[in-house]
Amino acid sequence: MNLNRKHFTVFEHQTLKLNQEIEGVKFGSNHLKALQGFFGEKGVPYYALIHNGVRFNEHVGVIQIGETVIEVLPKADNLSDSPDQKAKWRDILIDMLFTIDAFNIHSPSSSSLKLKPNSILDLYFEMFIQEVEYLLHTGLIKRYRKKEGNVLSLKGNLLFNRHLQRNLVHQERFYTHHSTYDMQHKLHCILYKTICFIKQINTNVGLHSRLGSLSLNFPEMPDIKITESVFQKIAYSRKNHQYQKSIEIARLILLKFHPDIKLGRNNVLAIMFDMNKLWEQFVYTSLRKFIKHPSAITAQTTKSFWKPKDGYHSKIRPDIIVNHYSGNCVVLDTKWKNLNGYNPSPDDLRQMYIYHSYYNADKVALIYPGTNNFITKGKYIDPITGKDSDNECSIVLLGIESDIKTWQKNIYIELNKWLEI
Repeated sequence: MNLNRKHFTVFEHQTLKLNQEIEGVKFGSNHLKALQGFFGEKGVPYYALIHNGVRFNEHVGVIQIGETVIEVLPKADNLSDSPDQKAKWRDILIDMLFTIDAFNIHSPSSSSLKLKPNSILDLYFEMFIQEVEYLLHTGLIKRYRKKEGNVLSLKGNLLFNRHLQRNLVHQERFYTHHSTYDMQHKLHCILYKTICFIKQINTNVGLHSRLGSLSLNFPEMPDIKITESVFQKIAYSRKNHQYQKSIEIARLILLKFHPDIKLGRNNVLAIMFDMNKLWEQFVYTSLRKFIKHPSAITAQTTKSFWKPKDGYHSKIRPDIIVNHYSGNCVVLDTKWKNLNGYNPSPDDLRQMYIYHSYYNADKVALIYPGTNNFITKGKYIDPITGKDSDNECSIVLLGIESDIKTWQKNIYIELNKWLEI
């Protein structure tokens, strides 16, 4: 473990160029080569390669390459890139992720997190450690498993041929195939592998001693190959439900790991979130929290709108639909963009025009983040008369608040004025 890590904190859509310094840390050729290697021929959605650098996309989160951590934060204002602004947006991002249940913390072990994270990765690591500490405190479960080997008393099925090979001299032993009741099972193998992995790549001094204690107290398990199917086959019950949170975090960490097969020095762990999807879920969750009739609001409602003679239907799927008790339908589409005083893109407006017609919507709106709350209305032009039609599309800017609960409440209040629900 190398605790002397290099940490870059950047914002979405920001560019990192070769030899550029960010808060005293230089972006060197080794960092650029590692990102180029991870990008590969197929590419990744998190960033694009440019001449002697990279440009980050709308994904936020953290990428750890070897001993280098690159934290990508959201940003929807034009303020400076100062350390205070980075701390503000880091807190906002973490609060948004908690709000949409990206961390999904419900167990008694997660009542409080002791570490002030330097990145989302640190937060995931600490949550995993805290979950496993809780499991050790309450007691690890045992399961029956099949085992083959020498025992001192006859139990199970005697494997006669192997018994003769192994115990010709030691007649007091029996080579059998039998069941044993112990802690060696899939859940513990996954957790043990994750503990060893985090201990290997962790660069946060605050977690060092707790990881050391975990590795000493957790029973050693055999190594297993981790694939998606390993997690899909896990069935939770009343006996093992307390393992679900730690296993989910282990799944995220282990499946997001990309080992450097060639050199072994630039292993990559990328935990990134699409900011457009995060914004959509955050607005939906905020509305659902306060709306009088939660059943009236739905997210990602898909409908078919074109059918070829052969093949699959084409579908449309607005972000949020609110069905008013009067029978009116309202369609909202969220966009994580800073309009900077400009009009929405023609593609976004055309998309809302289709929603207006296809869902027979009473109102439609594009929802953007902003520095202040602001609502403006615009009319679609009648293609025949060239005059304003009855169909309108509103532009709603929702001012960002540092306090997440205040922000959620203000989102509901602002949209409630327009929605009249």
